[in-house]
Amino acid sequence: MTDNKINIKKPYVWIATWFGFGFMKPAPGTWGSIAALPFGIFIFLLGGSFLMIAAIGAVTLIGIRATDMFERETGTKDNSMIVIDEVAGQWIAMLPVLTFAGLDPVYIAISFALFRLIDITKPWPISYLDKNVDGGLGVMLDDIVAGILTAIFMMGILYAGFG
Repeated sequence: MTDNKINIKKPYVWIATWFGFGFMKPAPGTWGSIAALPFGIFIFLLGGSFLMIAAIGAVTLIGIRATDMFERETGTKDNSMIVIDEVAGQWIAMLPVLTFAGLDPVYIAISFALFRLIDITKPWPISYLDKNVDGGLGVMLDDIVAGILTAIFMMGILYAGFG
């Protein structure tokens, strides 16, 4: 796909690319995850775990729709410029850290690195979802599961007394 197929005047483009972070090279998914961090921290500080969970739900639903539109308009599937899925996954991954360890930069960094590792390597069932669920739901779902898996690991790390 060439960039000239993307109509940057369309709101779904800015949503799917998380305000253009998906256009950054190399590794747009990593840039999307990095861009998710300050937004997630701000949302958490504004309203705690409840608001963060609500924001994850909202970003997921909006992301499914924006991704469907992006894929339809560009004729692509799971385009690397789509990074709103990383936003939802990264917020899930860092939720236990923010809830139980606060703004500890070490644990936020660990949740980021672990999420990226899991998202990139796609262990089962993430790999299954990535290959078998189409459209915006599929794009979002594998990152949501990667975020959940990361959150479970982070809760284990924190519970084990490292946090």
